[in-house]
Amino acid sequence: MNKLQNAVNLIGRTGINPTVRTFENGVKLAKFSLATNETIK
Repeated sequence: MNKLQNAVNLIGRTGINPTVRTFENGVKLAKFSLATNETIK
């Protein structure tokens, strides 16, 4: 079985408090909203 890992850097402000669920097999899932601001010159 291939073991893949992805990394992402998210920069911004969370809209609400994140919720984290832990499944029976130990996997965690975080759910949140993210506000960002992008400026193009």
